[in-house]
Amino acid sequence: MLSNGTQAPDFTLSDQHGREVSLSSLLRDGPLILYFYPADFTPGCTAEACMLRDLQTDIQRAGLRVVGISPQDRDSHSRFQQQHNLNFQLLSDPVKKVTRLYDLDGPLGFGVRRGTYLIDNQGRIEDGVLADFRISRHEEFIRKAVAMRRALQTGSQAATPPRTSAQDIG
Repeated sequence: MLSNGTQAPDFTLSDQHGREVSLSSLLRDGPLILYFYPADFTPGCTAEACMLRDLQTDIQRAGLRVVGISPQDRDSHSRFQQQHNLNFQLLSDPVKKVTRLYDLDGPLGFGVRRGTYLIDNQGRIEDGVLADFRISRHEEFIRKAVAMRRALQTGSQAATPPRTSAQDIG
């Protein structure tokens, strides 16, 4: 996996609707949980996607978003998203170019390793987890990232004086 503190490689991939999406455009809306998974509709990948779906409210409250990447095409991603009511983007990496950039290509180039990165809004990797068959490790990672972000939000709100409008000053 890529090291914490390194710049996340930028990329452009198609989402489940056929729209081109770049990392830089995703980061305009804030920090990101970027996860890589082997395949739509497999038991482990379905469990992981549904876990992320179920945590979506907490993830969004923490100012984070989720985006998944796997080699399947947009039609597969669209069916996967619809069948499991997924509430986040899925990006298609059919030749695994981005998967290789993020050091998650499978052994001898076969498959995709299950890895999750937390990327800040400047594009730096804050943290990551690699746990191919242990979905619970990814859930722990997400819950920890959410808790840390919420603590930062609470701390910065407590340390920030209330805003005043121009009318209040005059």
